[in-house]
Amino acid sequence: MTAKELRQSLRRGSFVLPFLAIQALALMAMIAEFQIGSASGGSESSGMLNVWLLVSSGPFWMIVGTICMILMPLGGLVLMGQELEEGNHELLLLTKLNRWKVVVGKFMTLWGLSTITFVSLLPYVVVRYLVGGVEWWHEAACATTVLGVSAMVGAGAIGASAFQSIGARIAVFFLFIGSMLAGCAAALAGSAMVTGGCGVFYHFTAVMAVLCYTMIGLSLARSRLRLAVMAYEIKPGGMMVGVVIFAPFVIGLLTAMTCGFGGFVGLIIMGLVAARIDSSGKAPVQVPLPPIVY
Repeated sequence: MTAKELRQSLRRGSFVLPFLAIQALALMAMIAEFQIGSASGGSESSGMLNVWLLVSSGPFWMIVGTICMILMPLGGLVLMGQELEEGNHELLLLTKLNRWKVVVGKFMTLWGLSTITFVSLLPYVVVRYLVGGVEWWHEAACATTVLGVSAMVGAGAIGASAFQSIGARIAVFFLFIGSMLAGCAAALAGSAMVTGGCGVFYHFTAVMAVLCYTMIGLSLARSRLRLAVMAYEIKPGGMMVGVVIFAPFVIGLLTAMTCGFGGFVGLIIMGLVAARIDSSGKAPVQVPLPPIVY
């Protein structure tokens, strides 16, 4: 299913024409960067999810970041709405596909387009490294930042697209972005303070941040695919909105209580909560099926 949707997306004119425009913009940005001499070298602040690196590294990374981290992931705001409005999710869930497979398939398609676009720009990165005198570690930090933020923003857009009205989608998306910025900033600032820069511990925390908020965004979309909710159950979509709201408080509290060491623990906890808060109960295999009454 993921391969089919990705293949169809690559053939659409809505992808081909912007893709060619991106190549032209990247080429012009690289030429302009060489002319003004704004290529930056490595430093202790060169680390994953340090978005300021993209701004301070010249027009090339600013254009790449804007396209791959913002514009392309925003396409996820319409993905789940198509399935829910037309009732296609009910037919999908009657097959061997479960809710996770449907949501992850949408995410892999969206993130795959951003990744393919970014990979196509790698030759420009190599030219900047060989000709422009930039450090490989700085370029690697910018590259991982683009891919990590693209994954989180794409997951949040897919989660917001599961809501019906346009206003609700926009509100949930900005709520997710605010939670992501606050939660990641608290954990990453604490780890950077502990290590005195972007060391191994910082990058481990950054990877946990990407996994945590990607899981929260996908779980938000998954919670809206429930076919039925019992009268005594809390709506899973409301619970996931609560997770989005309280995630930065939990992460920030654990970071402050551990003097910067425990930010990754809060990220792991909130990722696991998001994954398990809407799990459907299943009977053990040894339990017999109920009799069919005609």
